[in-house]
Amino acid sequence: MSTLPRIFVVDDEAPAREMVGDYLKMHGFAVTLCDGGRSLREAIGSTPPDLVVLDLNMPEEDGLSIVRDLKAKSGTPVIMLTGTASPIDRVVGLELGADDYLAKPCELRELVARIRSVLRRSTATEAAAAHPPNRKVRFGTKWLDLDAHLLRDENDVVHPLTASEYNLLKAFADHPQRVLTRERLLDLASARDDEAFDRAIDVRITRIRRKIEPNPGQPTIIQTIRGAGYLFSPDGRER
Repeated sequence: MSTLPRIFVVDDEAPAREMVGDYLKMHGFAVTLCDGGRSLREAIGSTPPDLVVLDLNMPEEDGLSIVRDLKAKSGTPVIMLTGTASPIDRVVGLELGADDYLAKPCELRELVARIRSVLRRSTATEAAAAHPPNRKVRFGTKWLDLDAHLLRDENDVVHPLTASEYNLLKAFADHPQRVLTRERLLDLASARDDEAFDRAIDVRITRIRRKIEPNPGQPTIIQTIRGAGYLFSPDGRER
């Protein structure tokens, strides 16, 4: 059995997916090509991927619904390729749990770099989860296990986190009761995108709040400091 990282490339345009597939094979990946959601699901049934590179704009089934389905069933990392997709599609993709995105046509060297970066984060999370937890930080209704990279509730039930969500929670855990600007959070969480995307941090924090806040509509654990950024208040007291 191949030990190479297995990447599924999903694109309804044959020339595009074959070009990406050939380039990834040249750089040490095992590649499976899929022309849409149906073929992706069939392929996953035979061999689970380590990462999916997914075109958002496909006629048979749009990429956002595929992201939703993938994240509901597994923690498989997803990198979205956005051609004519609007910024709101990127926002929705991130909200659904996608790990990264690139605009099409993309620079293939950058795609390889993004794939390796996401795989490193994913592998580190899986490796940490195999060790007994030691350090925990309370986040509202949950506990962040810093050694296992997991979010657990009082009943020790694990609530899935994407790599970017964990990195943000870790940044807050390391800086309690301190206002962190969006720029600082991008640096601390290694979440900086090459192109400006002002809502990237806001989207991820909204997603995190749904998981940790007693009342996500009135957050008290990760507070918005108007005109400044965000603040992690472990006891939920307003600043």
